Amino acid sequence: MKLSKSFSQTSKTVAHDADSVNARLLTQAGFVEKVAAGVYSYLPFGRKVLAKIERIVREEMDALGGEEILMPALTPLENWKKTGRDGVEIAFRPTPKTVLGWSHEEIVTPLARNRIKSYRDLPLAVYQIQTKFRNEPRAKSGLMRGREFLMKDMYSFHATRKDFAEFYERAKTAYFKVFERVGLKSFLVKAGGGEFTENVSHEFQVLTDAGEDKLKICEKCGLGWNAEMEIARCEKCGGALVEKKGAEVGNIFDLGTKYSDAFDLNFAGADGKPAKVLMGCFGIGVSRLVATIAEIHHDENGLIWPESVAPFQIHLISLGENAEAEKIYRELSTKTEVLFDDRNSRAGEKFADADLIGCPTRILVSRKTLEKGGVEIKKRNSDKVEIVPIEKILQK
Repeated sequence: MKLSKSFSQTSKTVAHDADSVNARLLTQAGFVEKVAAGVYSYLPFGRKVLAKIERIVREEMDALGGEEILMPALTPLENWKKTGRDGVEIAFRPTPKTVLGWSHEEIVTPLARNRIKSYRDLPLAVYQIQTKFRNEPRAKSGLMRGREFLMKDMYSFHATRKDFAEFYERAKTAYFKVFERVGLKSFLVKAGGGEFTENVSHEFQVLTDAGEDKLKICEKCGLGWNAEMEIARCEKCGGALVEKKGAEVGNIFDLGTKYSDAFDLNFAGADGKPAKVLMGCFGIGVSRLVATIAEIHHDENGLIWPESVAPFQIHLISLGENAEAEKIYRELSTKTEVLFDDRNSRAGEKFADADLIGCPTRILVSRKTLEKGGVEIKKRNSDKVEIVPIEKILQK
């Protein structure tokens, strides 16, 4: 992609209401643009990052045994009345009889009821990556807390408590893999069930001062609790708890039979007797991951994207017009993702924008580098610079 032609463009100005690092850097670097409080447009650079996160999430959910579906955002109010969640304050109600989905238990449960008849139909799990709507009273911190956001929500269905418990543990492992692959170290903490369940839930938190959640982490064994849980010492080892701030990037819930009861979701057991289906819910804030990665991976000059989610692997800079830069761009683009800064701009501006955008590798082509025998290579997360022959670059 040639930067001179891209719809994504960098900006030197900072919005007056950019109240977080991710809001400031993602906007300045041309990844997102604010439309309203808690509502953002994803520009081409941001959409690329989002798509790579989605791919990683899909791979791990598929490996877990999930099948991808897509449910509607506009849902009937009558379904929410059956579960008693029709009066939840964060719900947008565009008409007297509809709700914009802020979660999808009320849709997926009757969907599963049409397919689950016998214990032979269980277990099963379906997931979607879909826009959610929540009327947050305090939409803030850029993509961290939005009114419209992208979420992966998976729903599992089980015949026995043992089967559910096994799936729940495998889901934990899959979640840790997702967050590790996008460049984040996550911690599992216990939390309340909120509007989803009466049971204790688990959150996946990334420790950062930009987070909105207050956590209690055991100094000895690393177990954690959301501060909403009244815990004085570690329940496992008795260790002292220290307070930290975290950004919630995922959560998993034991739904029991709450939604099966509401929608009469039964199955015939091996003995022929009817029983209620046990359910679980597993969410990942896909767009929130973009914000969290930006909060963790940056410096004073801009973003530093992990290779797994970077919009481009290489940021190619040409100082002055030269045929070598064009040749390198054409050939490298057949092998990897290249952002080519071909603009007629000053060197300082191009270097600053490369740091701001944060691609993993910067390649500089100029008269001086060519006189030295090649191109200049610099990793975004390092100060080391080296001159590499063009032939070697094109062989990779």
